[in-house]
Amino acid sequence: MEGGRPRYGAVPQNTPSLDDVVKEVEKQQQSKAFEIEKSKTNLFQLQSELHELEKQLDSVLTETKEVENQICQKDVAIENIKYHCQSLETQVQTLYPENVKLKFDIEIAQKDFEELIIRNNAYYEKISAHKHLFWEAESKWPVVIDLLKKKEFVTKLSVSKEELMSELQNPKGNLIKKMQEEITHLSEEILAAKESVNTKTVVLEEEKKVHEKLKKEIEVQNKRCDAILKRLRCQLNMLKSKRRQWQRNIEQMEKTAAELRRYLSIED
Repeated sequence: MEGGRPRYGAVPQNTPSLDDVVKEVEKQQQSKAFEIEKSKTNLFQLQSELHELEKQLDSVLTETKEVENQICQKDVAIENIKYHCQSLETQVQTLYPENVKLKFDIEIAQKDFEELIIRNNAYYEKISAHKHLFWEAESKWPVVIDLLKKKEFVTKLSVSKEELMSELQNPKGNLIKKMQEEITHLSEEILAAKESVNTKTVVLEEEKKVHEKLKKEIEVQNKRCDAILKRLRCQLNMLKSKRRQWQRNIEQMEKTAAELRRYLSIED
């Protein structure tokens, strides 16, 4: 400054130089560039983390939907199981009266079967007694007794005939003539005896036919009783088989219902 005025254009002594300013600016620019790069790096990391979080969020949403679907499916399954349990309980309630009725029918059939066996045994005893009496009476029939007597008489006549035939060899004529007359008389008696025997035989055959008819009727009654017994045994076996089958079905349904209840309690 000369004469009290400052000189324009003069550089003050404390003012930094241009190089220093340029260096300072470059330094600031480098610092800003470093900060920008650092910010970009942080931004890239944040974007990566954000992308990863978005992936995780999508995965969580997908899993959530799957869980919701599984929950819906389990709810539907539980409803179906409840409906099935109700159906099984209804079937059990329906089968129980049928089982009771079946037991009652089996008891009635068993009682009828026992009564039929008792009647059949009594019938067999009656038939056996009748046969025994018939055999005893047959041996005492007058026709049979008379037939035995006639046979004995014919035997005696045959013996007499043989004796007379031996005497015919005697040369005496009167004796031969007498013997011939006796032979003729005996022949007539034999013929009459044979006719009587034939008549008695016819009567005996008729009695035998009656006996055979009674015997056939008895056999028919026996076969009929055997058929009734066989049919009742078959019915009893069928009722017992049905009872066992119903019992197995009820036990299986009860097991299934118990398992379903246990499953429902676990789900709850």
